[in-house]
Amino acid sequence: MAKYAGPPDRFAHYARAIENTPGVELKGATMPYTSRNGHMFSFLDPSGSMALRLPPDARQDFIGLYQATLAEQHGHTMQEYLIVPASLLEQTDELAAWLARSHDWIATLKHKPTTRQRKGA
Repeated sequence: MAKYAGPPDRFAHYARAIENTPGVELKGATMPYTSRNGHMFSFLDPSGSMALRLPPDARQDFIGLYQATLAEQHGHTMQEYLIVPASLLEQTDELAAWLARSHDWIATLKHKPTTRQRKGA
């Protein structure tokens, strides 16, 4: 099984914040992420940058507090995701509160069925 190839310290902080957030489970091997009801709400990219999906009101709070920017992946801006500053990623207790806020908001969204490829298909 492939393993996360990004900065180990960033992965350790991300994993610790997830462990400190009740009900949130770390998923993914090469690109760690969290999801609920089929909706991803955080991830750690290969460069060690963490993105967090937040509702509109929380996004504005987060931007104001941390001067965060919208996440970009593969040349596309992810409108609901913000880059978590490295300083916050290291403050796992404070980050866990934001993860919990995201996790709770995601629970209000309609369940999104997975589109996993069937074996033998």
